[in-house]
Amino acid sequence: MERTRAHESRAAIERLYITMRHLFTRGSYKPMGISGESLVDALRILSPEIYGLVTDQEKVELDGLLYVMERLPRGIEECRLVRLISREGYESSKMEAIVPSKRKRNCYRLDDQVMYVEMTRGRSDIYDILTHLTFLYIESNKIFANSTDPKGKISNNWLMLEEFVQKEKAGEEFEKEAASAYLSHLIGRTYEETIKAVDKFEKSSNSNSLFSIIYHMGKLAQEESNKGLDREISFSTTLRERVGHHVYGEQWAGRIKQALDENDLLERPIHIISANLHSVVNTIYGVQLLGLKDYEELESVVMDISVNAKNNKGRAISTYAKKHGFIDLPDLSGTNIGAQIIDTAQLEQEELIPGVKLPLEKEKRPVFVVMDYAFGEQAYECFDELLKPYEKDGKSIPLDVISTAIMGKAGILYGGKGDLMIPNAHVFEGTADNYPFRNEFKKADFEGFGLGVYSGPMITVLGTSLQNKDILTYFMQSSWKVVGLEMEGAHYQKAIQSASKIRRSIRSNVKVLYAYYASDNPLETGSTLASGALGMEGVRPTYLITYKILEKLFG
Repeated sequence: MERTRAHESRAAIERLYITMRHLFTRGSYKPMGISGESLVDALRILSPEIYGLVTDQEKVELDGLLYVMERLPRGIEECRLVRLISREGYESSKMEAIVPSKRKRNCYRLDDQVMYVEMTRGRSDIYDILTHLTFLYIESNKIFANSTDPKGKISNNWLMLEEFVQKEKAGEEFEKEAASAYLSHLIGRTYEETIKAVDKFEKSSNSNSLFSIIYHMGKLAQEESNKGLDREISFSTTLRERVGHHVYGEQWAGRIKQALDENDLLERPIHIISANLHSVVNTIYGVQLLGLKDYEELESVVMDISVNAKNNKGRAISTYAKKHGFIDLPDLSGTNIGAQIIDTAQLEQEELIPGVKLPLEKEKRPVFVVMDYAFGEQAYECFDELLKPYEKDGKSIPLDVISTAIMGKAGILYGGKGDLMIPNAHVFEGTADNYPFRNEFKKADFEGFGLGVYSGPMITVLGTSLQNKDILTYFMQSSWKVVGLEMEGAHYQKAIQSASKIRRSIRSNVKVLYAYYASDNPLETGSTLASGALGMEGVRPTYLITYKILEKLFG
């Protein structure tokens, strides 16, 4: 039965992606029309863990709703028409960009009805947002159904919610507990659950209040049913033309190579690290400035910095770094992937980190190119362009790439949040593409630090929001023996293997280091991505992996 359910789920994912590709090519669709109905049916069959109660006929999923609203532009629940666009010049207009807190992208509210959402991260991002929107429309129809009695008459609960939302919009005081009581009937949840959700939404910096969101979701569903005002999702011509052509990845990689050239670093040994934009700089320059003796001392410092944003040590490290070879490259291309360059020839100490000596000759000292986390297929687009030779004055100058290190966040199938996964292969879900590789990291490198460590294949999924327990249990218990799931691993490997084995643009024996820390466990209720961010739990694994990358490369 479990395998049968897993196969049903896989088929549902395939239908979702085939349908989304078709609708994207077509240019527009109505999410509650015939075209969108197949997406709705497939999502209900799949019933992803992150969307919780999406299959329930009356109860609205609240944690999943908050997760989605933090990744969509504020106010999108009020817009009947959503248009996905490429970077098309709106950034230079007088319209104010709306930037979601958990998924950086420019969005523009044209009027009461229309929201434009800029998509520059590739297909994975488009499929991700379409899945989120489909979830929103399913939940909105539940709200509409709960707002009417069996005869179709609008309930008093809805009329009272409308009154509270109007007061909120006018800046007038209203009784939150009374409003929550009315709201609880419309979302099919208990009063206790509703109050907790209202507080969570209030703490979110990105979304409107839960009262406003539920009201406007239900209002659009009502207007579509009663007035024929259909909701619609469309894709601009420019977006459809650009997707898959590395437009943004090429601009992004070109700027990094140009910066290397301008600082006379092209001929130096280069180590590329895909990670966040604080751990590498804090580790290297924290050791340099503060004379830290080991990893434990580093962890103590960064814990203090993480707790207190105004920590003097954090500011001191940043100031010191800028004077000793650190080059910051905020994104200008539209990829939303910031980058950094660290020239170790400008470091004052002979050791990179304790026990790791730097070459005496400055020209042999390594250069680090650090890039922020990519998103899905975007990892291939950016890495593929970065590993290509630098073109200048008609000459092709290859980069001397010694290593590529990937630190990522992933869902874990055996342990809990903050634990580590060391992959030996990436299995690309839904395809025949499998990428076994030699990982310089071993499980033993991370043992003894109080974190769970798991080694084995990892599955690169088409979208984290589409996973359910049946599929993941199958991958874990079958001969695949998968330990975790993420969205970028196979895409990075595709770029690395193409550059090193086929194009020969980088050395064939390039070192590869992969390590992930667990952001969630999708097999545990209450531990999915919708349950909230890692917070301080993520500091230790993040810095431990960073420290071990440097130790493994040069120790």
